[in-house]
Amino acid sequence: MADAPPGSGERVAKALARAGVASRREVERLIAEGKVALNGGLLATPAVNVEPGDVLTVEGRVVGAAEPTRLFRYHKPSGLVTSHNDPRGRPTVFAALPAGLPRLISVGRLDLNSEGLLLLTNDGKLSRSLELPTNGWPRRYRARAWGRVDQARLDTLKDGIVVEGIRYGPIDARLDKAKDGPTGANLWITLTLAEGKNREVRRVLEALGLTVNRLIRQAYGPFALGTLAIGAIEEVGPRVIREQLAGLVSPGSMPTGDRPLFKASRSVRGAVVETPAPPIIYKPGWARPKKKAVGGGPRKARRPGKIAPGPRTS
Repeated sequence: MADAPPGSGERVAKALARAGVASRREVERLIAEGKVALNGGLLATPAVNVEPGDVLTVEGRVVGAAEPTRLFRYHKPSGLVTSHNDPRGRPTVFAALPAGLPRLISVGRLDLNSEGLLLLTNDGKLSRSLELPTNGWPRRYRARAWGRVDQARLDTLKDGIVVEGIRYGPIDARLDKAKDGPTGANLWITLTLAEGKNREVRRVLEALGLTVNRLIRQAYGPFALGTLAIGAIEEVGPRVIREQLAGLVSPGSMPTGDRPLFKASRSVRGAVVETPAPPIIYKPGWARPKKKAVGGGPRKARRPGKIAPGPRTS
């Protein structure tokens, strides 16, 4: 590796981000604070390439090689900001994740009040690739809204729409359910789009006179939310990454093996808990353990309406 031709390396910020140290912006801050060194010399600028064989340190600790690409499915609950740090102090997605994960970044975002599938990865290049509309990866959402609309009106979104000067591309919208009332209707609408601009679904439906009160992302490309519990995270296996992301992950970052490194966990409303142990199944011939009664043994229940006789008096 030390014999690689000059110029074959990558920028220091990218190298540290791929190694899971920090984001590129955070790396620039670390360099400005004099905490990053290359081959023993402190860096004064991020405009430096790291070549194969170079020794990169952060605060005196040697940075190891970047690990292979990893991808996770996360069921984001409503009420979490898709950010590592929120200036307003609101709870964030990354603070809610369980321990034992590498440093991750999101593929796109879900706003504070949206929920559903959020892809997380340790590969910044992959994240940017999956966000590009040119890749044609569809995003599927299910929205609950209030108002009145028919399928013919929703079909007009197939040609795109301009809302407050912003052009949104074609959207396939299907009216799934409508419960009519005297002043409007509760609607469920499934929408499939390829761009995923900021608050796109909400703004487009608001332009049709609807008020969105719940928004769930169900799928991002070939990855679906499925039965993943709210707040749970599950790693995508290496084999699936090789099959689905060929051409998007560089050969040097492609994972090997068949099983994910992170054990799946489940949670409810953002509080992640360990997956419970599987139940014991008793087979014929096994001795089933006897249950011990709590509080000195079972009591015989009295019939309702019966009153126990009191002591006899003379």
